[in-house]
Amino acid sequence: MTDQHDHDRDHPGRDRPGGTPRHRLVVLAAVLALATAATVTTLITTVASPTVVAGPVSPADGRAIDPALTAVIVPMPVTDAELAALPEATTFTTLPETPPDPDPAGVPSGRVLHPTTAIPVYMDPGARAFAALPPLQLGSDTWVPVVEERPGWARVLLPTRPQHSTGWVFTDDPRVTSARTPYRIVVDRATFSLTLLQDEVQVGRWSVGVGKPEAVTPTGRTFLLASIRETQPIYSDIVLPLGTHSQTHTSYGGGPGTVGIHTWPTPEVYGTASSDGCVRVPRDALDAISTRVPLGTPVLIA
Repeated sequence: MTDQHDHDRDHPGRDRPGGTPRHRLVVLAAVLALATAATVTTLITTVASPTVVAGPVSPADGRAIDPALTAVIVPMPVTDAELAALPEATTFTTLPETPPDPDPAGVPSGRVLHPTTAIPVYMDPGARAFAALPPLQLGSDTWVPVVEERPGWARVLLPTRPQHSTGWVFTDDPRVTSARTPYRIVVDRATFSLTLLQDEVQVGRWSVGVGKPEAVTPTGRTFLLASIRETQPIYSDIVLPLGTHSQTHTSYGGGPGTVGIHTWPTPEVYGTASSDGCVRVPRDALDAISTRVPLGTPVLIA
């Protein structure tokens, strides 16, 4: 993995947000339910007596560097059994204790993280673990954006309910891969527009459809969660689920009400508030995003 999270591969992936047809969502939900139903209300791991690794001494003048800037709080290990007992942080999950996003309108740095296997997610560096972040989301690799950093730690956006959920991961964990996305997607509901930025330069802008007044597209920062290619498309052959949910609908077609980006068979929806919460985009916009923009890329909805 390089520092540039700019995959050359395609990201295969209506208003059926959540990405999959009804039968696929039901199967996914059932599988997740079987895997987690017995564990969601069981053991929540606590981390006692975290170890603090002191900062280095500057070789230039011999003065100690401010420990507040360099100290790394190392969590006590979470056993495999304890990790398996934690609820998974996925689009299907509600985690009521998650730390809220401290700046829902802020622009993330572009750093993104991928767990190669399930890892613990913590309330705060050195605090208890409350969830496990799995390596896959809806069949795609899990990539989550970093919104805050401390030595050895990163606060990341989570794809769970409630909206704007976050958690801390230990970045010195060898199971965590770090990369950078140069892209950012900005959706402006007032102007019915989607803008694609690369290294802060606009590389695309389109008129789009957004949620109608009774089912608005939720605001705040989120991210590209997954990419799903429909084998029998009804609305869109590729659906890009986001790490956010409808606040009106608890379910779309059997899924968890995941908001997504997708195209639409007829163009009159663009420039209107007509969807059930998803962002409907023209074909060339979907092609640009699905082939160029990596998962984990921040999406800012205003």
